[in-house]
Amino acid sequence: MEWEPVIGLEVHAQLLTKSKMFCSCPADYQENEPNTGVCPVCLAMPGVLPVINKQAVEHVIRTGLALNCSIGEFAQFDRKNYSYPDLMKGYQISQYENPISYGGWMTIDSDGEPRQVGITRAHLEEDVAKLQHARDGAGAGYALMDVNRAGVPLMEVVGEPDLRSPEEARQYLTKLRSILQYIGVSTADMEQGSFRCDANVSIRPKGSTEYGTKVEVKNMNSLRAVVRSLEYEIQRQTELLESGGSVSQETRGWLEDRGVTVSQRSKEYANDYRYLPEPDLPPLLISREWVDEVRESLPELPDERLERLQRDYGLSAYDAALLTANRRTADYFEEAVAAKALEGEALQARAKAIANLINSELARLLNMAGIELWESKVAAPALSELVDLIDDRTVSSTQAKQVLEEVFETGDRPRKVVEAKGLSQVTDEGAILDAVREALDSNPQAVEDYLGGKENAAKFLVGQVMKVTRGRAAPAVVNQLLEEQLAARKL
Repeated sequence: MEWEPVIGLEVHAQLLTKSKMFCSCPADYQENEPNTGVCPVCLAMPGVLPVINKQAVEHVIRTGLALNCSIGEFAQFDRKNYSYPDLMKGYQISQYENPISYGGWMTIDSDGEPRQVGITRAHLEEDVAKLQHARDGAGAGYALMDVNRAGVPLMEVVGEPDLRSPEEARQYLTKLRSILQYIGVSTADMEQGSFRCDANVSIRPKGSTEYGTKVEVKNMNSLRAVVRSLEYEIQRQTELLESGGSVSQETRGWLEDRGVTVSQRSKEYANDYRYLPEPDLPPLLISREWVDEVRESLPELPDERLERLQRDYGLSAYDAALLTANRRTADYFEEAVAAKALEGEALQARAKAIANLINSELARLLNMAGIELWESKVAAPALSELVDLIDDRTVSSTQAKQVLEEVFETGDRPRKVVEAKGLSQVTDEGAILDAVREALDSNPQAVEDYLGGKENAAKFLVGQVMKVTRGRAAPAVVNQLLEEQLAARKL
């Protein structure tokens, strides 16, 4: 039997606000000493009352609009009851029946074709404290709790079960993360925990419209982990059903080091959480005027920017997709292109050259250094200056790589590097002709081979000319003069 996966993702994104969801404690807790950014509200002391963070509400409205959602006129906070050590109050303030936004969609690329994936809702809640598990000298286990994270505004984006492969799940998460970064509501950094994903996955006979028994997978802290865990879980469920067994509805955790999912607990249903309206918070009445103001403030979204970069700069869909995956990368690209006023074909040629540098050589250097583009010392105008040096044949493409590496290390301007390192390209035909003749005279066998019909010998001779000129001769001039000299020797 051929099986089909059915995948729905639940994404939690910490929101970029100055203060926490229901109090004035700082929401930026990452660098703070444990339990220093707390107050009686965070600690759930008796008698305290929550106050709604307006900015967090606006961020969810903003996200809903970017995801083509409807924005409710009436939204309500609810108590989600469950017991866990990191839940200070013994319940979480969340939303259930009346979320801020609902019924949206976004598109992903599915085998080269755009496909619409549904968004059930985007609602607002509070993050929990953080447990750190350790062992003492005798090997006994214990846990420490840092309450700094408790109460940080958290948005949950619940997707419909419309994904049909781990690769589509990766596409969905990449696209969603990009949108949240573009609209400025979250850093969406998985490594820091500000973008977390739980996956619901089941399998069913291909062609069936009935859903199988779903399993929730947690503890995935990277896109790679999401893909690997889904691949494992699909295989596990397939083998279980084909051997005559049945899939249990449960929550399983992903163990990165072992590459497996393990059972954690039976899956809860909504009624297990005993949702009830939060009595300490009034319902939210969201005016249409407020929604319109937020809509007008939305920036250009990733899909729109991708289309514009292709249209205005003549970029391929592949290059434009790489550049627009992150807003700061796209901003960097356009700043580099704008460093020189050009139009028409000249503008497109410049844009393509800069895109190639960003997506190839600069990406290689960033990957080796383990940093992001905006953390590097290569300023956008410097990249434009490097293209100038290539265009006016001051440096060859090989020399340009050397210059870029030096700029990456030092932050110096490319022209300064060229002057300091003596990397300028030799274009004087007289000087190159002398080098060509020296290479031919020093390698008579290669000349004889070429004249005898072995055209590959020409590549060897080009290398010898470059060796004589210490790699500084302009390749185009070398090829031209070498061809002329070899032709003359045929006579």
